[in-house]
Amino acid sequence: MSVKVKFINNKKLLLQKVISQESDYDPEVSLLLRPLHSPGYHTTLTLKSNPFVHPTHQSLLYALALLNTEAPEYVGRACDVIRRILTLQDQDPDRDTYGIWPWFYEEPLDRMAPPDWNWADFCGKELVQVERLHGARLPSELRDQIRLAVRCACDAIIKRDVGPHYTNIAIMGAFVTLLAGESYGWQNDAKYALRRLEKLMLHMDKLGTLQEFNSPHYSVIAIVELSKIQTYTTNDRAKEIATRMLDRVWKMVTEHYHPVTKQWAGPHSRNYGTLLNDKIKSFLQLATDHRVTFFPDEDIVFDAEWYGSGSRCPDCYLELFQREDSRFLEQPYYRNEETGFAKWAYTYLKPAYTIGMFGEEIMWNQTRGFVAYFENNGETTYLQMRCLHDGYDYCSAVLSVAAKDDLLLLGVRFLTNGGDTHPNLDRIQGKVEAEDFRLRMELGGCMDRVSVDTNGAEAQVVINGLALRFDSLYAAFGVKSSDVMRDWEWEANKSDNSYGLDLTIYGGRRRTIDFQALDKAAFLISLAIGEAAEKVKQIAVVEEAEQVTAQVIAEQASGLQHQLSIPLKPNDNHPI
Repeated sequence: MSVKVKFINNKKLLLQKVISQESDYDPEVSLLLRPLHSPGYHTTLTLKSNPFVHPTHQSLLYALALLNTEAPEYVGRACDVIRRILTLQDQDPDRDTYGIWPWFYEEPLDRMAPPDWNWADFCGKELVQVERLHGARLPSELRDQIRLAVRCACDAIIKRDVGPHYTNIAIMGAFVTLLAGESYGWQNDAKYALRRLEKLMLHMDKLGTLQEFNSPHYSVIAIVELSKIQTYTTNDRAKEIATRMLDRVWKMVTEHYHPVTKQWAGPHSRNYGTLLNDKIKSFLQLATDHRVTFFPDEDIVFDAEWYGSGSRCPDCYLELFQREDSRFLEQPYYRNEETGFAKWAYTYLKPAYTIGMFGEEIMWNQTRGFVAYFENNGETTYLQMRCLHDGYDYCSAVLSVAAKDDLLLLGVRFLTNGGDTHPNLDRIQGKVEAEDFRLRMELGGCMDRVSVDTNGAEAQVVINGLALRFDSLYAAFGVKSSDVMRDWEWEANKSDNSYGLDLTIYGGRRRTIDFQALDKAAFLISLAIGEAAEKVKQIAVVEEAEQVTAQVIAEQASGLQHQLSIPLKPNDNHPI
């Protein structure tokens, strides 16, 4: 099958990107000036103290973009940016932060909490491209300074020696050391990079997917960085590994793309938003030669990081982006080689909607353990299950899901030693302080033609004529001396752009919730979709000594029973 390729003028897109950043450039500092944006860790800066900052990596990427335009008038500014960036790197081999940069000009490394060692990889990869692509156009003294900075970055990368489980940094570090080795004749660095790529490929082969399984954000990064290796290296083995890994990543992407809703079907191990943002949409549109089209060319959000990378979906997968048939995907996304334990991901893709779920996973803000997308008259409505602690996703809640056809069983249990807002950075030590604690079935995206009706333990949702029914099958949260069981009713809470179907666990004055003292803390919910929502099936709930089970009663004696069991009492049994 021949593929019609639409010509894409990437140089024009790059130039437009550079021009759009003109107002961000601060000539006094020779860096970009941007509003502060951070995930809430590594930096101590706040919007109140520093509403605007000079970011290091974004500024260095801007310098490379200036050079990539090949416009002579931009060379001087690019050199100014690079010189400023080089002064911010720690080049003292006796310091722990040797080889890395701070996130921001305003915050030296010794003020970060803690410094981010990934910045050796992020900044290093831009510098090796500057040398590889534009070294001959730069002053000799600046090239010498870049060489020293790359040497320090490579030392930091090699000393840290990130394993293959940290996919994107493993790829970036391999790219930096590989191109540095080839550009400067550093054979040991090039050999290290190849060993690192071999380990990464072996890890992916064993797992069958990326460590950051089906993550829209991280999959795009992996594709771009692997494509750079494929494009720029002169090592045939490195090219072969990059090509092989790219094929696997693109296959995962195309398998999970749902063309009717134009969404990336779940579940997502890491995601920064439930709906695709314009940047990821733009990437898919460009990388598929407009086989996937979200908006006109003039609205494309171009990232200078993509320029020259060679990121393009292989021809053999292009037609899969337009596949509208019903499919079911079942795949392990984590394996423990010592115990044989595996975690599984499941995805239903149907013409009008798609549902993605993990068998069991923590309910972290970046995890979409249960997420569905529904076609809504040309728009998309999403459904996501969340556990909220004072309005933020609670990491020590564990979601379990079992599905058969259009009837799903969802269970929530709790950990005693997990994280609060992050899996590792803020461990709860068995207790949390809370004013509000709730389970939420969140509906968002297009809210036209969406109706919500609650009736005690049952809630009905209709999305563009498609019926969904939620039933609270079992709910317990308390100690022996209190009324553990009570009537748990759905509450509908509407905001400007979403609905929350909530089961409120606690709301009131700030108090301590001691999960170690709870005798029972478990919830079971059923979700029926379409015809299953109209035809009520009998579901038995059995509470035993240590667990509670919801079981769909088979209509025929010989039929398979559909069930889900979760522990009653909070414990330290993480889903890993």
